[in-house]
Amino acid sequence: MSGKLGLGQVALMSEWDAVLPHLPSIGGWPIHCLLSVFVRIHSVTALQGTPLSATLSLVMSQCCRKIKDTVQKLASDHKDIHSSVSRVGKAIDRNFDSEICGVVSDAVWDSREKQQQILQMAIVEHLYQQGMLSVAEELCQESTLNVDLDFKQPFLELNRILEALHEQDLGPALEWAISHRQRLLELNSSLEFKLHRLHFIRLLASGPEKQLEALSYARHFQPFARLHQREIQVMMGSLVYLRLGLEKSPYCHLLDNSHWAEICETFTRDACSLLGLSVESPLSVSFASGCVALPVLMNIKAVIEQRQCTGVWSHKDELPIEIELGMKCWYHSVFACPILRQQTSDSNPPIKLICGHVISRDALNKLINGGKLKCPYCPMEQNPADGKRIIF
Repeated sequence: MSGKLGLGQVALMSEWDAVLPHLPSIGGWPIHCLLSVFVRIHSVTALQGTPLSATLSLVMSQCCRKIKDTVQKLASDHKDIHSSVSRVGKAIDRNFDSEICGVVSDAVWDSREKQQQILQMAIVEHLYQQGMLSVAEELCQESTLNVDLDFKQPFLELNRILEALHEQDLGPALEWAISHRQRLLELNSSLEFKLHRLHFIRLLASGPEKQLEALSYARHFQPFARLHQREIQVMMGSLVYLRLGLEKSPYCHLLDNSHWAEICETFTRDACSLLGLSVESPLSVSFASGCVALPVLMNIKAVIEQRQCTGVWSHKDELPIEIELGMKCWYHSVFACPILRQQTSDSNPPIKLICGHVISRDALNKLINGGKLKCPYCPMEQNPADGKRIIF
């Protein structure tokens, strides 16, 4: 399926490339041409009650001819581009399967109402996370989706602080970092230090007149001296070149605008981690994963229908085969039982035996003989009840 998808993309791009040359021809030139003609006609018709002279009659004839030629040219161009666009649509229908909803049986998932509610909630969360608060509120009203204020509050606060950072206002972010200092330290976060450093750099960029204020502000670095000693030394060393100008000094990198983009990324990552939110929108991650997995799933569907083995895929929490989504989509450890060669789950968790070997609970139950369990990897016999569940 993946090879067919690649060929389909090539065919589609070929048809689209044929459309592109026609697009400029239906741009603004016909409108400008007709407007100029209408202006000339209006200037002639403004002379109401005045007989048309031979010159004005000629002008009117030329205008009518110009309008007719322009409309005919526009109709011809529209006909050409309509033909090309229709070929693009046919290429999509020919090379891509439109029935992607049938990849998974409806019996695998929850009810349609439940699916719709989950999807709407995912879209609302995505909109909140992207800062589109008014759009999210409108969707909640139209879909009659009740979103608790406690759910919205973290997104509102994060977007307020990020908007301030985009305007190079460090105040709200510093207040937030100081109020959450202890929890940020538990996460080994350097957010507060980076915010203080950026404020110090802004003072340096203001020139020698801010030197005393910068020295006074440097006291904020004291709690971070052990972990960020080298960076603090660099900032203190830059004071030597303050009167000569940091732009032409060895410390010119401190003035790089990339620090603002970095602080936005750091704040988003650490704040989301602290508040229990995902850095990336679950909807965008699901969409990207679906684009990778869909060709494989459609191929599985074709094989299942061909071999008439629909019972192979009947669980919503497990796919019939493993689909590689890349390292970006690795969020937690995965353990596959070495005995049954099945991925463990909440209903079939990994169990650590006394000898240290790990198998799944289903494998453990199958290996019990006479109330005793013999490890499949070593000769140790043990009581099955002594096995401990492992949580990765």
